[in-house]
Amino acid sequence: MLLLIGVVFMIISWSVSNKLKNKFKKYSQVGLASNLSGREIAEKMLADHGIYDVKVVSVEGQLTDHYNPANKTVNLSPEVYHGRSAAAAAVAAHECGHAVQHATAYSFLEFRSAMVPVQNVTARVMNIMFMAMLFGAFFMKGFAETGLLIIIGCYFVFTLFAFVTLPVEFDASSRALAWIDRKGIVTSKEHEMAKDALKWAAMTYVVAALSALVTLFYFILSYLGMSRD
Repeated sequence: MLLLIGVVFMIISWSVSNKLKNKFKKYSQVGLASNLSGREIAEKMLADHGIYDVKVVSVEGQLTDHYNPANKTVNLSPEVYHGRSAAAAAVAAHECGHAVQHATAYSFLEFRSAMVPVQNVTARVMNIMFMAMLFGAFFMKGFAETGLLIIIGCYFVFTLFAFVTLPVEFDASSRALAWIDRKGIVTSKEHEMAKDALKWAAMTYVVAALSALVTLFYFILSYLGMSRD
């Protein structure tokens, strides 16, 4: 059953990821009327929000764009950093949306950041549990029930982290779309393209959250079934 859940969500995740790549490729071919690059848009948005201690840098890879709160950098892939398209505008502004969240102490971002160390420890614990499963420790009397409780605890953390990520991502997109529209960075047609691109980017996080939730329920039901035996 667990394998089936994994396969189903793997297929869904692949489908959404593929859709996102196609959307990004399509909208990357649409030049902005304003002719601004992703870097210029990011710098403008940061300055407009009074943020001067965040650097906009280029990083290797495709769709590797992210905001790093640790060193206060907006990291943009080459296609976004140099791009002058609706897709580049959407992604650049979205990542700056995270910088604005950080600067304004957005509660969900603060909570998510606080969870990162817990998430890292949980991931290490899960690796240990999977190794125990691999060597048959779950067949040892008394270990299976305890092991399952540990896994449930770990997946609860994963699930909570995944769901806390959702408002962080949706809010960043909302800030981005409102700003590029208000400042005339995009035309109405370009705005719809940017909105569509960010929608599919957000869907990857939705799928991850649902996958974690379904897996958590599976382990809880397994534990309840074990307890009744």
